[in-house]
Amino acid sequence: MFHQSNKPAIRLSLVIVMALSMAACSHGADENATPPPAFTVENNLYKVPDNSPLRNELIVQPVDMHQAPHSMVFPANVEADPVRTVSVLPPLTGKVVELKVGLGDHVTRGQLIATIDSGDLAQANSDVVKARDAMNLAKKALDRAQGVKAAGGNAVKDLEAAQSSYNQAQAEYDRARTRLVAVGGEPDAQTARPMQVTAPITGYITALSVAPGVYVNDPTASMMTISNLDSVWITANVPESDSGMVAKGQKVDATLAAYPDKVFHGNVTFVNPVLQSDTRRDLVRVTFANPDGLLKPNMFANARIDIPQPEQVFIPQSALLMNNDSITVFVEVSPWTFERRTVDISYDESDGTRVLKGLKEGDRVIVRGGVLLND
Repeated sequence: MFHQSNKPAIRLSLVIVMALSMAACSHGADENATPPPAFTVENNLYKVPDNSPLRNELIVQPVDMHQAPHSMVFPANVEADPVRTVSVLPPLTGKVVELKVGLGDHVTRGQLIATIDSGDLAQANSDVVKARDAMNLAKKALDRAQGVKAAGGNAVKDLEAAQSSYNQAQAEYDRARTRLVAVGGEPDAQTARPMQVTAPITGYITALSVAPGVYVNDPTASMMTISNLDSVWITANVPESDSGMVAKGQKVDATLAAYPDKVFHGNVTFVNPVLQSDTRRDLVRVTFANPDGLLKPNMFANARIDIPQPEQVFIPQSALLMNNDSITVFVEVSPWTFERRTVDISYDESDGTRVLKGLKEGDRVIVRGGVLLND
């Protein structure tokens, strides 16, 4: 009786044990199961399944195609415009009596800058005085000859001779007077005075090679240099390999160490047709207005020249991946299916990287997260 009364309890215990054993087996099976892959690769196609966490990490965008210049930076320096630069030569030899300016001074056109005591100028003054006196004497003789001829007491040849003498005297006076004016003298002055040298243009004294008391014996040697700096050149040194890409009219942005927060805008105005033999570089000049005098000759600068480029495909740099020795991108061929494609790239720009080969307008590529597929 005892044995039969315990049969239901025994059967219940067996059921519980079997249930616990099945639960334990089921739990162990879940722990040892392999999770599904985040993506699969088959025939160079990368497929991201529906339940893959990569779908939240990958960003796909269409590539952009547009035209934009490529900026190249070249070392440069500020130069005075040769058209606005004048070397002041002494009209005649002599001694510098007084120097009215110093290096760096600003002068205006016609301003007295130096006084020279010149024997040659005294000779030029004397020539004018003698020529004037000879002309006046010849004029009196001509007047007498004309009076005598009018009275019938003079031959025609005498009048002609007097006229010729006067013409020659007047020509000599004009020659002496012109020479005196050319060397800085005043032909109508009653007495000779030191030669006065005046500024031929308005600008700054950028070079000075004389001082008071110095003898200027070479009329071909410059006394000083005056430069008008209202407009200056910034000359870029372009390597021979890049010289074929630079042309007149291209946009230029120049920066200088003295003004790090300021950009000077201009356009290429001159490309030297001859390379520098020692540096193998081409001189490319840009004219800049300089009303405030900020640009000073011999300053160093960087010239950024915009080189025109054809219309090209642009992609973000984050889309580029290294695969062995190639640069590749992942191109979407169907929804969440990607193909690895090798591309040839050109310049990196602020708005992306230029692609020369491998992509076309409208292609959709992974622009972020592609490294997660890069095996």
